[in-house]
Amino acid sequence: MKHDQIPAGRRTLLRLALGLGAATAVHMIAADPAGTPPRPGGEPPKGVAGPPRSARTPPAGYRLRPMTSHAPPRFRPEAPPVRTRPFEELPDLGHDAMVLSFDDGPDPSYTPDILVTLRRYGVRAMFFVCGEMAEDNPDLLREMAADGHVVGNHSWSHPLIPTLSRRAIRAELGRTSDVIERTLGDAPLWYRAPYGAWNRNSFEIGASMGMEPMAWTVDSLDWTTPGTSTIVRRIRKGAAPGVVVLSHDAGGDRSQSVAALRRYLPALIEDGYRLTVPRRT
Repeated sequence: MKHDQIPAGRRTLLRLALGLGAATAVHMIAADPAGTPPRPGGEPPKGVAGPPRSARTPPAGYRLRPMTSHAPPRFRPEAPPVRTRPFEELPDLGHDAMVLSFDDGPDPSYTPDILVTLRRYGVRAMFFVCGEMAEDNPDLLREMAADGHVVGNHSWSHPLIPTLSRRAIRAELGRTSDVIERTLGDAPLWYRAPYGAWNRNSFEIGASMGMEPMAWTVDSLDWTTPGTSTIVRRIRKGAAPGVVVLSHDAGGDRSQSVAALRRYLPALIEDGYRLTVPRRT
């Protein structure tokens, strides 16, 4: 979709999102403790740009469909204590462990190639899926689960969570958990806020659905398509015990992400890292 075809409200959201980065997202927790959306016309937070969403086809209205009014799925009792920050690393996995994670899919153009590479090396990863993508590609969700990957919740339509009401956040997370549970038989235990933008409402609602918040330690910035070698270099430079690596398998042209995985994965294994995922408790 051309830029001049995007509604004004959507352009505003994208401009705000581009002002967000991983560090800024954490600050939003303190800046927005009650989960109140920013006032219209307010100056967006400063920080490193976060990944924008790019449309895929079909359908032509992807990412522009209005929020559903469907009732949310059943929810579990809130799990105390409710966290105030997301996990950014997982040191308890061991001194030789790292976690690879992929956001925004599943996308039939790129996710299958990523799954093939992970399978080739016997590696499990975390996939934070968008509900509307998961609904369109249930077979890819089943393939992820069959290979032992963790399927997490990345909202339904990838909105900027702090701009939403509690009801809208519940619908975004709830519908996605419902699709995952209906497809795989188990609801997700992890979720990741789009753009890394969290607030208190998202933590509380996520906890009520039995999910833990997961951020990341190393951002490959692959969504900027900086070149395969640059993605490989960033991930290898950031490699360390317990780190969580952020990449993408959808939301745009992810051919560089696919090619980079083929290069950095065997290199990390050769360096002695064990690429794994959190255990289901």
